[in-house]
Amino acid sequence: MADSARISLASEPLALGALDGRYRSAVAPLVDYLSEAALNRDRVHVEVEWLIHLTSQSVLPGTRPLAPEQADALRKIVTEFDAGSVAELAEIEAVTVHDVKAVEYYIGRRLRGIGIEDLTALVHFGCTSEDINNLSYAVGVKGAVERVWLPAARALVEQVTAMAEATREIPMLSRTHGQPATPTTLGKELAVTAWRLGRQLDRIGRTEYLGKINGATGTYAAHYASVPTADWQEVSRTFVEALGLTWNPLTTQIESHDWQAELYADVARFNRILHNFCTDVWSYISIGYFAQIPVAGATGSSTMPHKVNPIRFENAEANLEISNGLLDTLAATLVTSRWQRDLTDSSSQRNIGTAFGHSLLAISNVAKGLERLDVATDTLADDLDRNWEVLGEAIQMVMRAEAIAGVPGMENPYERLKDLTRGQRVDAARMKEFVSGLGLSDEARDRLLRLTPATYHGIAPLLVDHLRQ
Repeated sequence: MADSARISLASEPLALGALDGRYRSAVAPLVDYLSEAALNRDRVHVEVEWLIHLTSQSVLPGTRPLAPEQADALRKIVTEFDAGSVAELAEIEAVTVHDVKAVEYYIGRRLRGIGIEDLTALVHFGCTSEDINNLSYAVGVKGAVERVWLPAARALVEQVTAMAEATREIPMLSRTHGQPATPTTLGKELAVTAWRLGRQLDRIGRTEYLGKINGATGTYAAHYASVPTADWQEVSRTFVEALGLTWNPLTTQIESHDWQAELYADVARFNRILHNFCTDVWSYISIGYFAQIPVAGATGSSTMPHKVNPIRFENAEANLEISNGLLDTLAATLVTSRWQRDLTDSSSQRNIGTAFGHSLLAISNVAKGLERLDVATDTLADDLDRNWEVLGEAIQMVMRAEAIAGVPGMENPYERLKDLTRGQRVDAARMKEFVSGLGLSDEARDRLLRLTPATYHGIAPLLVDHLRQ
């Protein structure tokens, strides 16, 4: 079909990307922190609080502390920020062609109604745009991480932890290099993932969100030129800390964004561990260790009605890869700036919400996928029973211990087990016959004869307890 014959959809209010379309419900909570509208609301928040801070500290001669009702009215500009506010800001920006200047004018329009129009010159006083932007991004990212992303990630880790505890006693054949290896338990293997993910969340929970407000090139030049008697560093520090951020005392025009790079690296590492978990669970499903509970009415394949596909884990894999592609780019880009300022960070940071959105979507999919899994204990047991050769490790070590204790005939244990087991299957009868003929002490022989692949997993069940310690 020729393009001229197509009906154009460009004029319709349709989402261009999947996060704002198909997956909107899964990522919607991030909109309140990482959308363009949220960024503008946070800019208004920072500007309003800066005005209140300057007046409450009487930093400038001729200013006075605001009356409580005036401060409350100023803060309502933020708390009542809505779709109409977004539209008004867009109209102002169409004229200013500058987003932060539009915020300054937006606030200035409202001062007369509060009775403080004489303070219009105090709005954005001493600030460069990046003073407002860096603080607004820090406030938004902090809110998104602490109130949306971290709670979802922690809930997923708790879900995996609960599964680990519930399955701690279920024996499972390990596979190293894809080959049968020393058995473990399903719960212990799930606990490994929960432990790894939990460590990353602890790091993310300790993130420092830095901010600065120190002028065009970080020197407070305009501040001291206008009010040389003020302690501007102290004014800056107390303001940044009042926003719930950590003060950065040394910057160029921009806050250096190192904290962002650190955070995004930690989130990306969490994503990679979760991606590894998805591929492992997918593989366990493929060999029958997990059975998937069908969703009523759902279709697994358009042509093969028997299929229940592990789509939640596959979807999560893809979204984690997209998220990490963005997070890695952000972490690499944001720590560099030509001399005192360039605008690469401005364009890059507009993708923070997308990066977190794909990660949040993946977390949601993994959680839903885990809810639809049943442990196929019969399959796990059958797999163990078909691999008695994995007891070769135990027999070899017992023979070594016997040799040290002075029992004769225990030479070359590794080679003897290698001849018996390498590259071939050994059933229960053959293994017991081999053990009985080794000449072990009675206690050691009986201990090995009681051992089966299903019981040879050490203290795996007890190791799960580390998740709660």
